[in-house]
Amino acid sequence: MRVIVNIDVPELAPAIDFYSAALGLQLSRLIAEDVAELSGASSVIYLLRNPAGSHPVRTLPLRRHYSRHWTPVHLDFVVDDLDEAAQRALAAGALQESACVEWNGSKCISFADPFGHGFCLIEFAGDTYA
Repeated sequence: MRVIVNIDVPELAPAIDFYSAALGLQLSRLIAEDVAELSGASSVIYLLRNPAGSHPVRTLPLRRHYSRHWTPVHLDFVVDDLDEAAQRALAAGALQESACVEWNGSKCISFADPFGHGFCLIEFAGDTYA
């Protein structure tokens, strides 16, 4: 089984710029006018252009918004140097939401991207949690 990641964004160009600058991902290709494929992570990441106010699920009365929101499902990006990665993310426009938390052989900082999505940067002492 493969896992891909889809991230809704209101506009592709600023999202491509952010994820390239913040995380070092590269634009692999544009698919039509609404999808950008990014590589450079262990999973392919697709940025999906969907306007604010549109319905993400037709059977629910929800509408997309790009102000800060929270969900228990989020992305964690494993990095070799947490301090360097955090500075890069901040310089690209991320908002830092936590101090560095150390837990079971890991160091983690929480952020929000410019589109309201939360993500974490994690540095492991070994290959994964101790």
